Amino acid sequence: MSHRRKAAALKYENNFEAPVVTAAGAGFIADKIIDLAKEASVPVVSNKELTELLLNVNIGDYIPSELYEAAAYIIAYVADIDKASERK
Repeated sequence: MSHRRKAAALKYENNFEAPVVTAAGAGFIADKIIDLAKEASVPVVSNKELTELLLNVNIGDYIPSELYEAAAYIIAYVADIDKASERK
């Protein structure tokens, strides 16, 4: 049995209440989300459990509070990547 690739994209800015789901999908849509992120030099983080949960959030909606902690780890990780690339 093959498993379809799944992906979700988040956006977060300091004035946001919480991260917003900007894209989500499986199969071709997931591939396109990942390809566009890579083309734009946006870090791609693999977290199957969080992705499954984000697929249940409507595009344009804030993530639910139950996902804040998991999303915070990802945001911190991406911030670290950004800082490291600035030092180069």
